[in-house]
Amino acid sequence: MKKMSRLEAVLWNIAFPGFSQLIIGQYFKGVLFVLLEIVLNVMSRFNRAIMYSFLGEIKKAEAVIDYQWLMFYPCLYMFSMWDGYRSAMPDNERYSFLPFVSCAYFVTVGLMVSPKVSIFQIHPGPVFLPMLFLIPGLLVGFLFKYLLAFFNKNQMG
Repeated sequence: MKKMSRLEAVLWNIAFPGFSQLIIGQYFKGVLFVLLEIVLNVMSRFNRAIMYSFLGEIKKAEAVIDYQWLMFYPCLYMFSMWDGYRSAMPDNERYSFLPFVSCAYFVTVGLMVSPKVSIFQIHPGPVFLPMLFLIPGLLVGFLFKYLLAFFNKNQMG
């Protein structure tokens, strides 16, 4: 079984959910993540929406996407990243799940509100707005992680 750093584990799962699990020999879990990603991607028509979004054709991206399927994607994506991270983290690390969970919530909300939101008269659509929602998701997740660690440390000592 290959050892990998936390960063490497997260980056492999950003590339494709399940890759870090496959690399370290967790084959069942890795194949499950890969298959779930493929099913959600195909059923939501996410790749086509990504292509249209990067071509600046946001209305086509919105028309082609199946939001009911795509709403599962952020949770799967963030969970696979956290699972990869968890396999490489030290045993004494606490609350590492919070930034991943917070991002899953924020990106899902960003996806849900994407048809109605424009920023400075620019309509980011169902791909770019959820990506922007990663930023507050990370900020809130790390804030809660450090607050819980701080208060937990002060209660014990």
